[in-house]
Amino acid sequence: MQEIKAYKGDIFHFLDDADAENCNSKNQYIENGMIVVEDGLIKSIGTSNEIIKTLPKGTEVIDYRDSLIVPGFVDAHIHSVQTESIASYGEQLLDWLNGYIFPTEKKFKDRNYAEKATRFFVNELLRNGTTTAAIFPSVHAVSTEVLFEIGFEYNMRLIAGKTMMNRNSVEADFDTPETAYSESRQLIEKWHGKRRLSYAVTPRFAPTSSEEQLNVASLLKKEFPGVYVQTHLAENKKEIEYVKKLFPWSKSYLEVYDHFDLLGDRSLFAHSIHLTDNEYQRIRETNSVVVHCPTSNLFLGSGLFDFKKANEFNLRMALGSDVGAGTSFSMLRTADEAYKVAALQGEKLPPLKSYYLMTLGGAKALSLSDKIGNFSIGKEADFNIINLNCTPLLEYRIRTAKTLEEKLFALMILGDDRAISETYVLGKSMKGFTKA
Repeated sequence: MQEIKAYKGDIFHFLDDADAENCNSKNQYIENGMIVVEDGLIKSIGTSNEIIKTLPKGTEVIDYRDSLIVPGFVDAHIHSVQTESIASYGEQLLDWLNGYIFPTEKKFKDRNYAEKATRFFVNELLRNGTTTAAIFPSVHAVSTEVLFEIGFEYNMRLIAGKTMMNRNSVEADFDTPETAYSESRQLIEKWHGKRRLSYAVTPRFAPTSSEEQLNVASLLKKEFPGVYVQTHLAENKKEIEYVKKLFPWSKSYLEVYDHFDLLGDRSLFAHSIHLTDNEYQRIRETNSVVVHCPTSNLFLGSGLFDFKKANEFNLRMALGSDVGAGTSFSMLRTADEAYKVAALQGEKLPPLKSYYLMTLGGAKALSLSDKIGNFSIGKEADFNIINLNCTPLLEYRIRTAKTLEEKLFALMILGDDRAISETYVLGKSMKGFTKA
């Protein structure tokens, strides 16, 4: 039996690409609107007065008339195995990894620990309105297995893959090129394409993978053309110098990945702060994706992502929270910090562009815009109910906002998980899960 439900409220989403110049013309705002969901997919959208006349008799209408309905948020870079280490004091990238992260990730070899920690992680995503994420588990295959099991249970759209790393830390657990290949292959065959799950070949970053292991990553990418690739790139200046020592034959950090054929339209490069023009150009030529992670870049003192260069080279781009170096699961907080990163460089990140990156833009960057990102008919019904009066300060500020854009900007700067009153995945409320 088909299930049909209607959701009433003010609706905001993007219809197509948005950039700094024309994002106003590419979005749709429907005051007193209604979305109809049938079996987890968008069936119709319009004003409440129009849609109500078309509903089958007895259709349940859920009334959010004082709230804003937006597509589910997309987090294009986050670690499921670092939540326990969030807000760890005082180090930059390489020392932070050895001092905090690798010891924490070792715990994920234990299935019981992995199940509890990963369920908490996924619930935090949902509590913050994130319905789609690209995720790094640990080097232990069980950490990926558990993540996919929970994602399958919740029916979320997740991209993830066992982290591959076989050298250069006394604090970390390692795999080998052989186990990286065999375990990744088993996980791909079991989980890739199952419900809403996708696999990402995941070499942590060049310093922790030998050339033999990067060859394995390349082989997996070729053997399974539909999988993603995700890794880190040019996050920290000491990291870049380290890569030069480890790969002296390479002219740049990006060239290491390029040499092993790891670039492409499903390749996600987190951070990408300290890039040369040649690297920007090569990312553009290969249609690869850069993921801006502002809260972690500021927290670790890594540097400022260059929006001007990214726009100049017309790069595909998304936002990532990068928990646990990132300091919040909230994509609102992430966009807030992205605005400040741009401002520090004399640039402006328009609020509409930020919401685009959190929704349809993020979906496009992950090659998922045919399935998620807005409320087009037939797309998957992932959405958030936003309470613009969730705190006294936000409510006070919203009263004086004269335009929708001003309200959205205030929400982005002042909002957090408290603004997400409910999250829906395929038209199903996740409120019960996030209280688990």
